[in-house]
Amino acid sequence: MATLKEQIQEDMKTAMRAKEKTRLATIRLALAAIKQKEIDDRSTPSDAQVLAILEKMVKQRRDSIKQFEDAGRQELADIEKAEIVILQDYLPEQMDATELDAIVAEIITNIGATGPQDMGKVMAVLKPRIQGRADMGQASQRVKNKLTAV
Repeated sequence: MATLKEQIQEDMKTAMRAKEKTRLATIRLALAAIKQKEIDDRSTPSDAQVLAILEKMVKQRRDSIKQFEDAGRQELADIEKAEIVILQDYLPEQMDATELDAIVAEIITNIGATGPQDMGKVMAVLKPRIQGRADMGQASQRVKNKLTAV
């Protein structure tokens, strides 16, 4: 099975042949970010690292959308939204809130977390389990809510 990076490279070739400009530009941005990681670390990134890069790119675009909409630049926000759709093709299917809550509750029980001071411990176990499948900001908020209710 091909690595995620190889799949993205193949999709770039397909986008070139199909003359899909937006898709091609977004894929090139993703590959540039992956290449930068390779240069920084002097190694080939794993699929998990590539997922983290793609998640970061999606988060950046969500932040940009909010700023563009606040500034009344809807055309730029629409471009960012289109890029998010393309990037999410490479991320695993997102989990729903119920599934996320169940995982958070399970981890809190397993490590014996008793309050907000244990948030770091819970997040350390939670992050690898939900990487790419849930927004870490939302997950963090859910952990905080559960720990303050304990």
